Amino acid sequence: MEGDDSSFPPDLSDDHSQRGSVASSATLSRAQDVLVYLFGESAVHLSVEGLSSVSVQELGRSVRDALHIPESVQEAFTFWLCSPLLELQLKARHQPYKLCRQWQDLLYRFTEASEEDISQDEAYLQYRRNVFYPKSKELQIEDEGVLRLLYEEAKSNILTGRYPCDPEHWAVLGALSLALDEGTGLEGQQVTTTVREKKLTSFLPEHVVMGSGGLLSTLRGKSSRQAGLEQKLLEEYKKTSTSAGNCLEPTQLLHQYLGMCHTLPYYGCAFFFGEIDKPTQGILQRVKRKAVNVGICLDGVYVMDMKEKHVLLGLRFSELSWDHSYPEEEGDSHILWLEFDGEEDGTPVNKLLKIYSKQAELMSGFIEFCVELKSASEGGAAAVADGEASLSRQPAGEGGSSRNGRGGRRGKLHRQGSVVCSRVHSLNTISYVDNGKEIKRLKPKRAASFFGRPASTPTYSAVQVTESLEQG
Repeated sequence: MEGDDSSFPPDLSDDHSQRGSVASSATLSRAQDVLVYLFGESAVHLSVEGLSSVSVQELGRSVRDALHIPESVQEAFTFWLCSPLLELQLKARHQPYKLCRQWQDLLYRFTEASEEDISQDEAYLQYRRNVFYPKSKELQIEDEGVLRLLYEEAKSNILTGRYPCDPEHWAVLGALSLALDEGTGLEGQQVTTTVREKKLTSFLPEHVVMGSGGLLSTLRGKSSRQAGLEQKLLEEYKKTSTSAGNCLEPTQLLHQYLGMCHTLPYYGCAFFFGEIDKPTQGILQRVKRKAVNVGICLDGVYVMDMKEKHVLLGLRFSELSWDHSYPEEEGDSHILWLEFDGEEDGTPVNKLLKIYSKQAELMSGFIEFCVELKSASEGGAAAVADGEASLSRQPAGEGGSSRNGRGGRRGKLHRQGSVVCSRVHSLNTISYVDNGKEIKRLKPKRAASFFGRPASTPTYSAVQVTESLEQG
């Protein structure tokens, strides 16, 4: 996979965009200090000549040498420009210094941040996982240093809630982190002491440790909550320490951690910020919006509730059509449209979800690139994989039934309760059927997809945004 072909955003020019990671002197022909940040609170310190014109590809060689990354896995990582307001994966030909100088322009273009926030924001250059690196290749990596880099990034995403996961996942992942940090030989009280010294939030997601329900609820239940989480972590740590009868090697623990993260469908996603309409509670109530993270990777698109830390909608590329629309008037929003199959009162319909975001153009282009890349790299294997996954395509809450006669109900209930499951019933979507000439809101008839997406061989059609849709 070529560097230029596996980067995003697809439409940024070379003259685009770092926390002080590039020096800002006027003359950059002599050697300048550059900090390239890594996950896990570390950085690579480089001295770079001709910084103003150095490319990502050239800088990558220096970082790989410093980190001793084998050539066989060099495509696993790439450079990102990041700040609290925006994250962009760079192309091999991009020049980080020039992009850094235009960071404010990028913020105005792709975020809703205020002028004050934009003026104070400062991006930093980060070396992290390449969104387009297949998980199948990642599973074959044996180099401990490379695995550590992937682990630190995955752990950060787990702890911050960017990768929502269920209790049975975050408890095991927390125990594996503890084993990686402190070894597998700690006794019961040693585990408790270590966890209290480092804080639970070093091993478990912050929203799990803090809980919800307001300040009084948090204060009242803090002691018992912490004790319960410590006990759960201790139990899982004991299982980890004795799972193989002997002490596990770091590479084994790293493989276990990453392997569990791979079960999360949004592992390795690029994330974008957006908002969706909340369902209206009454006729006169004003429609409000909910903040969401939109994760996009080679497998599909995932819309997540930023507050509740769970999936609202997860779709493979074979299950959706999409497009974005530009504002028609000042004050209107950029919109990413996702069309997918659903049902209303037992009637099969098409559903449209509107995601308001100034990053809609980025998301649309990114989806298109992922579809093309996946198709080119996997060919017929992609269709087989989609077929094998067909049992999990029915979103939770959409009335699907298990094809396994025994234990089907229990499995369905488990899926509905998982943070990984879609919650289509909680979305404010437009439901419609195709009446030949125009879009009609749901009424009793089911027609072929308005977007002409065949069931057997998926194609990817642009949503034709009409006035009636905009008003929906």
